Amino acid sequence: MPERESKSQKAKIIHLEEAKKVFERLKDRHIVLVGGCYDILHFGHLDFLRKSSEEGNMLVIALESDEFITKSKTRKPIHNQDQRAQILASLEFVDIVIKLPLMQGHEDYLNLVKAVMPKIIAVTYGDPKYKYKKNHADAVGAEIKEVCKLDETFSSTQILQYANIFRD
Repeated sequence: MPERESKSQKAKIIHLEEAKKVFERLKDRHIVLVGGCYDILHFGHLDFLRKSSEEGNMLVIALESDEFITKSKTRKPIHNQDQRAQILASLEFVDIVIKLPLMQGHEDYLNLVKAVMPKIIAVTYGDPKYKYKKNHADAVGAEIKEVCKLDETFSSTQILQYANIFRD
């Protein structure tokens, strides 16, 4: 039996190729852009996304590809990108989820930011890619805003390690 997906949920999910066209119509919105994998959605993610959404009137998530997770996390994703997009789109404060292809570098991310034209790029305090995200924000006249601490007690890696304890 196929997975059920509501129309409103489905309407929230777009591909990167559609972004420029979609966001041209949304120029007047105060868009907040965040990015990530969100493979195992946990409280730390929820807290970050909620606080990010409070910074504007539209929360947009740039959702990394399965290939990105495999390369950067050195593991296969638990949920594929379609499933992760549906999970995120089901959150009431998420307005758009952009399914990204495997991005090749900072130029690809800059093109994404130029397509979305956010007013704010939200990050956690101490984001290791802060410098790049700041450059992207500056390129479109956006602000980069640290909305919360990265809470080490909530991480997908720790959840997976904890789950492995009970496998044996």
